[in-house]
Amino acid sequence: MTPRWIWQQPDWPNFTWNVERLAPLLRECVQAQGRLMGMASSVGSSLSAQSELDALLQNIVTSSAIEGEQLNVGSVRSSLARRLGLDLVDGDRVSQRSEGLAQLMLDATRHFAEPLTLDRLLDWHEWLFPEQDGDLAARAIRVGALRGDEPMQVVSGRLDKPTVHFEAPPRPGLERQLEIFLDWFESGRSQAGLDPLLRAGIAHFWFVTLHPFDDGNGRLTRTITDLALAQGEAQAIRFYAMSASILEDRTGYYRVLETSQKATTDVTEWLEWFLQTLLRSLQQAMTRIDSVLGKARFWQAHQTSGLSAEQTKVLNRLLDGGERGFEHGISAAQYQAVAKVSKATATRHLADLLDKGCLQRLPGGGRSTRYQIRYPDVKDS
Repeated sequence: MTPRWIWQQPDWPNFTWNVERLAPLLRECVQAQGRLMGMASSVGSSLSAQSELDALLQNIVTSSAIEGEQLNVGSVRSSLARRLGLDLVDGDRVSQRSEGLAQLMLDATRHFAEPLTLDRLLDWHEWLFPEQDGDLAARAIRVGALRGDEPMQVVSGRLDKPTVHFEAPPRPGLERQLEIFLDWFESGRSQAGLDPLLRAGIAHFWFVTLHPFDDGNGRLTRTITDLALAQGEAQAIRFYAMSASILEDRTGYYRVLETSQKATTDVTEWLEWFLQTLLRSLQQAMTRIDSVLGKARFWQAHQTSGLSAEQTKVLNRLLDGGERGFEHGISAAQYQAVAKVSKATATRHLADLLDKGCLQRLPGGGRSTRYQIRYPDVKDS
């Protein structure tokens, strides 16, 4: 019979890939990783801690969102902040769920030097599903234990006519399969010729294919990926959230997994998608850190400019950008609304900010005049 699933292939799990096809993309990722680490090293310690918190928070929230779960962001942020030694914004808004997720993420990214063992995996699974979760009994989830004997399938569609997208290896022999994976994961750290980024991609695909638990396999897979990436960088602090980039292309993620899990042990297509997604994540992180550094340079240059509280508020909105920022600059009417000042005061404030070099006028005039941040030259800051 022709194997239907990759784990039925006679050469499973001896993965192969096209080195030449992946080489340009891998080179781009390594270069981006190096640039990001260089940028991160120039960020002050307080900004560094905040950037780390933001990336870890984004990773946790988006990894759950991939599975369709919406977390309480404030609760997760508080759990992370407490563990990172940062000031708590909502210190009392923590739950067993957020505590477990924070513990899981930090164990993977900060204790990257420790080996990944079955016991450690079982601990992770317990943190993912705290006892207080009343939904566990209804779903018959074995917490902190491998899945039962029934077939593990990923299905969609009607109950009477389900579409089986994937079926995991059978329960008998699962311990041995995991043992082979964990041995490879440990030995791969020092394996000559195995790039750390490819190792992370292979680990992701291999573990999610084993699907060893009743639930939580996707989130633990992405945690293992974070661990592998932290090991590759040989440092605990990570400023990018790969789960966020996976969420952006969730359809593509499931499509390439399904295709690869029904194919041969050549995982080039999967690794190509993985590296493209990682590269996008690294590039987004560089954009965020560049914004952080730009904001720091701006305030350093204007620390003695004698700005009012209203001016500072508007400038921070412009510097932060994002959904609440003003991508195409700010008008006098918008300044008036944000700063909550009169039209005359807004006009006076804007003129003062132009004089002090905080803002620059965009092309256009009259009522349509808009203003944007004037970043100081690096040599001026």
